[in-house]
Amino acid sequence: MDKPSIKLIALDMDGTLLNTEGEISQGNQKAIAQAEEKGIHVVLSTGRSRPTSIEFAESLKLSSYIINVNGSEIWDGEGNLIERTILQPDYIQEMWDLKQKHKLTFWAVTSEKVWRDEFPTDITNHEWLKFGYDIHDDDTRKLVLDTLTKNKNLEITNSSPTNLEINALGINKAKALRTVCERLNLSMNEVMAMGDSLNDIAMITEAGVGVAMGNAQDVVKEAADWITKTNDQDGVAEAIYHWALK
Repeated sequence: MDKPSIKLIALDMDGTLLNTEGEISQGNQKAIAQAEEKGIHVVLSTGRSRPTSIEFAESLKLSSYIINVNGSEIWDGEGNLIERTILQPDYIQEMWDLKQKHKLTFWAVTSEKVWRDEFPTDITNHEWLKFGYDIHDDDTRKLVLDTLTKNKNLEITNSSPTNLEINALGINKAKALRTVCERLNLSMNEVMAMGDSLNDIAMITEAGVGVAMGNAQDVVKEAADWITKTNDQDGVAEAIYHWALK
């Protein structure tokens, strides 16, 4: 494919920007700094909550938007909340009941924290953004997925082959990126989006250039325009140099 003019780079974090040590390599840091110097917006687009992602944005000196919790929240460069979409408490109750029934490992994100080892007694007192499970048994994961799929008000993806991530229907990284592009007066054709998991497919397919990591799930590679190196081989930097810093 021809090389479009890239004006915005959208980066997933875990499995993409971050290596397996959970760090940003010097190679990726250098490429991102060069992209920013060229006037390209670099946007973190992650399943992580704001508190677990902002330090990385600050370490890169990023000045643009951040998309958190798979698109449930959009923040501007000054730390102002632009958009927040919540999950209804009764859906959270349903997911919590499934967790109890099958004794599953879970995490859940509210507007104020990430819940892992504890869970609030009054679900309705919180703004819920996402619920997740990590299920290593394939049969159990399929059973839980089939149960959740019956609720047509949920958006179900993953951020690793063994987990499930549940957001409100219609919430995904592509939708959030469209909002960011509108605010920056850009088109999605001017976006390069990179990721490794199901929660990245929407933005990878809608971006002008969709890049799958070398360590991405096969279905993500099939959806992408281009496959870069792995997250332990500075795959983000390779894609930036190839597509944005030509």
